[in-house]
Amino acid sequence: MTYRDIRIVGDPVLRTVCAPITEVTPGIRQLVDDLMENVNEPGRAGLAANQIGQSYRAFSWNIDGKRGYILNPVIVELSEDEYQDGDEGCLSVPELWYPCKRAWYAKAEGMDLDGNKVVVEGEEIWGRLIQHEVDHLDGHLYIDRLERAERKKALREIRARGM
Repeated sequence: MTYRDIRIVGDPVLRTVCAPITEVTPGIRQLVDDLMENVNEPGRAGLAANQIGQSYRAFSWNIDGKRGYILNPVIVELSEDEYQDGDEGCLSVPELWYPCKRAWYAKAEGMDLDGNKVVVEGEEIWGRLIQHEVDHLDGHLYIDRLERAERKKALREIRARGM
């Protein structure tokens, strides 16, 4: 396992659309090991590959004792009628939490290192996690989804903290 520093807002890797994983190489296996170990730190629910400097479509999670990972995730379903708008935070925007509207339910499909289908789905925190991590892989941060006034406030705070 390699401890990886978390990339912070302003790092171009966070704004880059991540590449699909077309072949499971030793480097991809190491990436998954690193994602799984680094998401295990206290206070971490999810971790996208680009947050540790790797522009590949992969993320890991650690919620309520359930740990896992998914390669090449694609969101295949979102609730259309039910939303949540609770505070959201991000390791790449440390210590800043803002209300972010997300679908209540989300479902993503992808694969594991052996090419087996992986489905991750759920409501509330699981729905938020899936949408948040896939956004990372698409080069977006949660602050991009904030209402205008909240986004302006977040950007001011980011500048004030020198991020």
